[in-house]
Amino acid sequence: MHKICRLDDIVPNTGVCALVGGEQVALFRLDDDSVYAVGNHYPFSGANVLSRGIVGDIRGELVVASPVYKQHFSLVSGRCIEDSSVRIAVYAARVDGGFVLVEPRREIATLCGYCGVGCGVLASVSNNEIISVRGDPAHPANLGRLCSKGLSLHKADPSFRALYPEIGGERKSWDEALDFVADKFSRTISLHGPDAVAFYVSGQFLTEDYYVFNKLAKGLIGTNNIDTNSRLCMASAVAGYKRSLGADAPPACYEDVDLAQCIFIAGSNMAWAHPVLYRRIEQARPRNLVVVDPRKTETARAATLHLQITPGSDVALFNGMLHIMLAEGWCDLAYIRAHTEGFDAVRETVREFPPEAAAAACGIPGKDLFEAAKLFATSQATLSLYCQGLNQSSSGTAKNAALINLHLASGQIGRPGAGPFSLTGQPNAMGGREVGAMATLLSAHRDLGSEKDRKDIARLWGVDEVPARPGKPAVEMFEALRAGEIKSVWIACTNPAQSLPDQKLVHEALERAELVVVQDAYRNTETSAYADVFLPAAGWGEKEGTMTNSERRISRVRAAVPPPGEARQDWRIAVDFSKKLFPGKLNYQGPEEIFNEHRETTRGRDLDITGLSYALLDSRGPQQWPFPEKSNSGLKRLYEDGVFPTPSGRARFVPTPCKPVAEEADERYPLRLTTGRLRDQWHSMSCTGTIAGLFAHEPQPRLMVHPDDLSRLGLKKAELLKVASRRGHVYVEADADPDGLRGVVFLAMHWGARFLGGEGRRGVNELTIGALDPSSRQPELKHCAVRVEAAQLPWRLVAFGHAQNPSSLVEELASVMSAAPYATRTLIGRDRTGVRLCLAAKEALGEDVLRRIDTAFGLDVADTLRYEDSRRQIARRVLLDGGTLRAVRLSGDTRSEPWLKDLWERGVAVAELRRHLLLPLETPPGLPVPRGRILCNCFDVAESEIDAFLATSNSIAELQARLKCGTNCGSCLPELRRKSLCDIGRSP
Repeated sequence: MHKICRLDDIVPNTGVCALVGGEQVALFRLDDDSVYAVGNHYPFSGANVLSRGIVGDIRGELVVASPVYKQHFSLVSGRCIEDSSVRIAVYAARVDGGFVLVEPRREIATLCGYCGVGCGVLASVSNNEIISVRGDPAHPANLGRLCSKGLSLHKADPSFRALYPEIGGERKSWDEALDFVADKFSRTISLHGPDAVAFYVSGQFLTEDYYVFNKLAKGLIGTNNIDTNSRLCMASAVAGYKRSLGADAPPACYEDVDLAQCIFIAGSNMAWAHPVLYRRIEQARPRNLVVVDPRKTETARAATLHLQITPGSDVALFNGMLHIMLAEGWCDLAYIRAHTEGFDAVRETVREFPPEAAAAACGIPGKDLFEAAKLFATSQATLSLYCQGLNQSSSGTAKNAALINLHLASGQIGRPGAGPFSLTGQPNAMGGREVGAMATLLSAHRDLGSEKDRKDIARLWGVDEVPARPGKPAVEMFEALRAGEIKSVWIACTNPAQSLPDQKLVHEALERAELVVVQDAYRNTETSAYADVFLPAAGWGEKEGTMTNSERRISRVRAAVPPPGEARQDWRIAVDFSKKLFPGKLNYQGPEEIFNEHRETTRGRDLDITGLSYALLDSRGPQQWPFPEKSNSGLKRLYEDGVFPTPSGRARFVPTPCKPVAEEADERYPLRLTTGRLRDQWHSMSCTGTIAGLFAHEPQPRLMVHPDDLSRLGLKKAELLKVASRRGHVYVEADADPDGLRGVVFLAMHWGARFLGGEGRRGVNELTIGALDPSSRQPELKHCAVRVEAAQLPWRLVAFGHAQNPSSLVEELASVMSAAPYATRTLIGRDRTGVRLCLAAKEALGEDVLRRIDTAFGLDVADTLRYEDSRRQIARRVLLDGGTLRAVRLSGDTRSEPWLKDLWERGVAVAELRRHLLLPLETPPGLPVPRGRILCNCFDVAESEIDAFLATSNSIAELQARLKCGTNCGSCLPELRRKSLCDIGRSP
């Protein structure tokens, strides 16, 4: 803390300016002698003048008014009252011994916890709290950029955090909880053997966490039953790389994006799933951007060639392209002869894919197939980028191998701007692969089936042996749990009760398990509901260790603040547990010690990192592997010498016959369902689902359907639908997608039972199928057959309102989520958080349910405005707070929700509208049209405002100058460009 001045030197209710840590700070003293410190910089004029402002109170919030009285800033949060997109810095300040002390802000360099791009983050810390984040301009993965999710890392609502261990829902000490688990595990292992227990961990683990859990399971307990949710996203990419190139090692790097002449994106909506890397593509402006996707996503809209293939036909596409490349003489025969093997077998396979047949199988014009082959093979440098569209398939390994075949055949590998580059789905799925944290792998890319490799790891770990029997991969693990083969499961940092396919099976497995241990930072996930023992874990910004991103770059993760309550770092939990079962075996004192041991396991391997250390990463920044001892740097790209880590030193062509999807559409289930990501949400929304602002772009679940399919089925946009597969059904609203394929519908992957519920419903993955790729054991989450029909649930209820404690309000509404066939529960708001509940049923729900809803939202008080029409089963409740809306419940007739919710979100006075509040009006006279969906989260710009501007000007530059949208993180830029009819080549 910096000593600034005596308290008596500041006149009450005025401010002074002080220099703290090189920054100008405005320091204010109030009448009660409390002090507040904020940045002196006035963002609207650029002047350092806020210390001359006047302190006051606006609706109970302490503020300072700017010297010209145009804007007010909260002294607690720094938020601008008039423009919530603007904030000023806040500093910790206190009085001690009559002196005013102010803590300077600290910036901690760490890493984003979302996708595999691996963006560097600078977390600004004051008063032991992360108050803001920004992209780290020194980090080579993002060079200062962050997406909308990354910029919200510090905004996760703390009320959802897990704070203490529990047994059976009751608070316990750490010793009690771990003693209980150790006793249960010991008994189970003694009675049934080590394979009766299992661990299911996460691609959001740090490498050190992964390493310790892997050693605990395979080295000490003696079971290979440890798998990771990376099985759901990267297993087929791993299998494809190993089969074709000999090792699980992406050969390209991000710099290749800048150097590629042709970028070939297959099965990835990068604009939303990997937005920071996509921004790099936009800036690079490659001559050709080819996108393979059954959907016309924001990424596909920017393509110079969009191959809108039938779902599951990727192998036919790639084999057809290779057929053309052979016929046209576009293959690099010299490279094939010098550096590959198995080409003749692949040549025979692709003979079965002449252009006409391949194009027909894919549902695309033959000329587009020919053009794709030409661009891929003849461009000076072709870089392919691919993700879940290839991986999440019962033919995922074949899809990966078929694409790599194209690179080998054309020599588009091992040189600048070229290569097959799988996009890692999770922040540290690569780190998990490095330490062998899957049921079929061992540390440092060793093979579990190799006796030598097992002996090597046993020696390095100091154990007698590593078991030879392969463990159960994710889906099979839960099948074994349901069957009773596995008795106890420890689930850490992941949410299988939402994310795995065929949720009926998963929930039955968790119900039948003898012991479910859940280790998580968040207490309200779908999986946490099954926890016999719950262990609170540290979350983002609270952990120390390393992670590895898509381009093999290892970065330091640093703790900016301590974990809340009694939460512990993941590796520490595993070590503390091991001391109960195996005293003296795992004695790590910190993550650096774990890293050093992991480092030694890589010596002489393809991913050798013996030249790395925490000290080097701290001094020189993130580094790519391999980085062996005595090296000056890691390798940007692999296989530049044409030598591959196979027994022959040659890359392998892999024959890839085309197989159908696991579940074809038929007369009973005539539509194909595909799933994917939203722009502002992440996986099962354990973290992003606690941030109200991240719902603004996509406020609720929607099923995207081609208008012709809606018409054919007698359905319409915004109608509530029943979507059924052979495994279950969900209810969801329809939206029209005129650019989609007929017969294909889309539903975002994120909506689990916390958000999309109803009587017995389990979210989107109640529909999906658990069919597995035979090599990677990755499930086909991207495709299943469904039918769609009208829900026939005419009665609706919508309630929304302010949540002082969002977690508590969400929990209070848990019981009513199953009171109707259709239920959604999401967060709303921006700087104040609210909850929205929507129910639909065949007839009005009972008074008991309505009473519970009213009580939860505070609508049961005497001064609530009320309207009741029991004959028509219509009721309305509106609660005001200081002249603004606090909560609303509409049942039976919900047509006025859009404008009432808009008034709530904007926090405007409603005195002049009071007579309209209880009327079932679509829009009261004179009231502006509701703002609707927010397109730019950074500056709170609505789609309606953007559309209004573009009606007068088609210039993105003018749009950005006026509304500021797209000028910060850039996540909304692809949609802005589409709306303004600008393509990637003409964008600013």
